[in-house]
Amino acid sequence: MLAPVLLALSVLSVCLSGARGGKVLVFPVDGSHWVNMNIIIEELHSRGHSITVVRDSNSWYIKEESPHYEVITISSSEMVEWTTNSFMKKMLNIRIEGKPNRDMEQSRLVLEAFSNMHKDICRMMSAMFADEALMQSLQEAKYDLVLSDPVAPSGAFMAYHLKLPLVLNVRGTIFGDTNFLIAPSPPSYIPVFGTGFSDRMSFSQRVWNWIVFMASKLYHKEIAAHFSDFTNRFFGPDVDFMSLLQNADLWLVRYDFTFEFPRPTMPNVVYIGGFQCKPARPLPFDLEEFVNSSGEHGVIIMSLGTLVAELPSDLTEEIAAAFAQLPQKVIWRYKGAKPSTLGNNTLLVDWMPQNDLLGHPKTRVFVAHGGTNGVQEAISHGVPIVGLPLMFDQPDNLFKMVVRGTAKVVDIATLDRAVFVEALEEVLYEPSYRENMQRLSRIHHDQPMKPLDRAIFWIEFIMRNGGAPHLRTQSFRMSWIAYHSIDVILTLLMALLLLLLIMFLAIKKCCSVLFNKKVKSE
Repeated sequence: MLAPVLLALSVLSVCLSGARGGKVLVFPVDGSHWVNMNIIIEELHSRGHSITVVRDSNSWYIKEESPHYEVITISSSEMVEWTTNSFMKKMLNIRIEGKPNRDMEQSRLVLEAFSNMHKDICRMMSAMFADEALMQSLQEAKYDLVLSDPVAPSGAFMAYHLKLPLVLNVRGTIFGDTNFLIAPSPPSYIPVFGTGFSDRMSFSQRVWNWIVFMASKLYHKEIAAHFSDFTNRFFGPDVDFMSLLQNADLWLVRYDFTFEFPRPTMPNVVYIGGFQCKPARPLPFDLEEFVNSSGEHGVIIMSLGTLVAELPSDLTEEIAAAFAQLPQKVIWRYKGAKPSTLGNNTLLVDWMPQNDLLGHPKTRVFVAHGGTNGVQEAISHGVPIVGLPLMFDQPDNLFKMVVRGTAKVVDIATLDRAVFVEALEEVLYEPSYRENMQRLSRIHHDQPMKPLDRAIFWIEFIMRNGGAPHLRTQSFRMSWIAYHSIDVILTLLMALLLLLLIMFLAIKKCCSVLFNKKVKSE
């Protein structure tokens, strides 16, 4: 009797779960951003929700068929250069050349590439919004919310058009750091993205941070201008991308305060740093055998992410020669030609299970470019870092780790075998690096709910309640004068001055009357 009852209860549970399932329309961004979005999609699917993903026909990683989601593919024009290897090579070469103005050169190249990207996105959005059949089908689908990556504006515009709650899965936006759009961000102690400062700045650093902060305001206007033609065509002049982002119901931010410096935040910002990290699984047999052969010395792993598969040959020769001098075994994700200086202790692989290797007890150091995913996985598993920052947010990410004593950064422009060996040995044999990182790891794991569960809870909260307007701040709707109470201060000052003037005139009048009486009495 018990078995049929349990079976019936299981079937009923599945049915009820499906009945509670919502419908989610997803606008992702390709590359490493998709890796993060896909984790949330799979978890939502496992909980009975129906997912529809809007993808470009030229997507790298977003597959047209999946057991976890349905797909709407939008045909767009040829992908622009920013998505190609040539762009990455230009960025890398600027870094390697080590010119004094390399940061400005990289910024110029990024702005140029992003400008082309935004134009391509506008063409894609225009194709979508001009397709009446597609827009009608989206309207009739009765989605519960839009889940989007704010690096691209498509999701925000669609949520506004369909009058749906907007949830953002975000590391940063095209306007910079997430919180700068919606939360108080005093530049006196909150470093602006790209400055490489901590929250303890000297006077000169605060001056430069303020200058960059103000310059970023101009950059925001330049970025918003890319979408003006699109918004005027489909929404009118009163709608802009930044205001749509600021009006989002929920921000799922892919970092936490083991990584980020403390700062003011908002009630609709939920920190899910490390949500993609999982307990280490057993390694494939060949890798496990190689790792175990390292003995007491342990293993170093090196990966520069998905976008940089290989480095210039002279640089790889120096890196390989440095690894060859160490007693540790090395697993290096690399797709280029085999360096002639490669030692017997180094294994080159096209791909590696990075999370599982970081969680292996024999892993001693992680050589990384400083992408957010890799840094979060290193924190999760307590592995110190030797950083080779290349572009984008990587220098800032690694600087945060340096401040916490968990990483050593090497400038790729000055890297040679001696410099690299010195950095590796410092992190390997100075115990503070590992101790500090393991302390961060303990803090990161010491929380009442797993970050992925927290993300899913809040997404489902938005579905259940049809949005979260009670969590949204009204500050971004205020003018600069009203936000900083300049009008209030000026009004009070004028009232005070008026009061002082009245008092002065009254005293003057009294003194005049008294003086006249005294003259008459004499």
